[in-house]
Amino acid sequence: MHPKALLEACSELVRLTLKFDHPADAIVSRFFREHRGLGPRERATLAETVYTVLRKKLLFDHLAPSGSGPKERRLAILGFYGPGDFLRSALTDQEKNWLDQCEKVDPKDLMDRHRHNLPEWLVQPLKDQVGDGFWPLVEGLNHGAGLDLRVNDFKAKRADVQKELAKLGIKAVPTPYSPWGLRIAGKPALNKMEAFTRGDFEVQDEGSQLLAMLVDAKRGEMVVDFCAGAGGKTLAIGAAMRSTGRLYAFDTSAGRLDSFKPRMARSGLSNVHPAAIAHERDDRVKRLTGKIDRVLVDAPCTGMGTLRRNPDLKWRQTLQSVEEMAVKQAAILQSAARLLKPGGRLVYATCSVLPQENEAIAEAFSTANPEFEALSVGEVLTGLKVQDAPTLCSGGDNGQLYLRLWPHRHATDGFFAAVWQKK
Repeated sequence: MHPKALLEACSELVRLTLKFDHPADAIVSRFFREHRGLGPRERATLAETVYTVLRKKLLFDHLAPSGSGPKERRLAILGFYGPGDFLRSALTDQEKNWLDQCEKVDPKDLMDRHRHNLPEWLVQPLKDQVGDGFWPLVEGLNHGAGLDLRVNDFKAKRADVQKELAKLGIKAVPTPYSPWGLRIAGKPALNKMEAFTRGDFEVQDEGSQLLAMLVDAKRGEMVVDFCAGAGGKTLAIGAAMRSTGRLYAFDTSAGRLDSFKPRMARSGLSNVHPAAIAHERDDRVKRLTGKIDRVLVDAPCTGMGTLRRNPDLKWRQTLQSVEEMAVKQAAILQSAARLLKPGGRLVYATCSVLPQENEAIAEAFSTANPEFEALSVGEVLTGLKVQDAPTLCSGGDNGQLYLRLWPHRHATDGFFAAVWQKK
């Protein structure tokens, strides 16, 4: 595609995305469907340009007024993903001079808000939690996420998948904490590989793998993934159960569960039973009260731990939406807890970094439900032979009560988990 045409396409996609009426990934996917002539490099340029604009929105909003032309074009120029000489061949002399001036700006001379590119309501909660780690966290959030795979150990061994990827020229290294994980540099087309179509691996962040590990599901048990979504953790739990027992995958979205079915077919698991429910008090849920060995509540949340992948979320969420989400999370956790039999395990998890959605929910649940004993996540993970498990945790007397993963510390998305056992 000619540089001028590609820049125009980037400008249009930036304009559509900044309406914030739909998630950015959905807007990008729809744009690609409507422009099927785009090649892989053009798609990469378009997507990465948009995500750079979203990550650095406050900085680019600060720099854009000194330029000329439509604002979305100025933003696309500032965020353009590709060689500088390619971009400049699409610019007017005036735009080139403006871009040169922008590139001379020293980050040290910028206001904090133009360096961290976060909404003000999010800044203080992060500073309160990570202290001196705030700027390393900002850097972690403003870089794209790596690519982690979970090897389906019901069908394959990690070392064998690693060797098969190496033969295809893809370097994969074992993840430091999850025994199922491989980490890859770049973004190869994995879905065309034979190992993928065989169901030997799935794309899944290492942090998400650790959440499934915390369930510690055994052969022959009755287990519920209460908010299964697209089913990534469900498949990890099912593999740990060696396709025995019964694993219910509940979700309020039948569409998400439908998209899960091809993945389930690839996995080779026969113990997974997807079921759409209307709400957390659905009759399907009530019928299982007191019968379940283990429940995972990977609760709907603001997603503030996934800003590496979904930078639009920081502009689409508000403090009010955090408070509304917390009410929903508490209700879902309380309903899910009723499923457990005595001795059963309950895991509450989010991909948020906000205490209102994490520690506050866990502490309120513990206070309201004395029949549930909080377990030390650090001790649980140590028992599962996870290396350096205490460094993945925070809270409690020993600093190991909760799982607390951070992009800048653990190279994962931001995750939280609490674990209880019913007395």
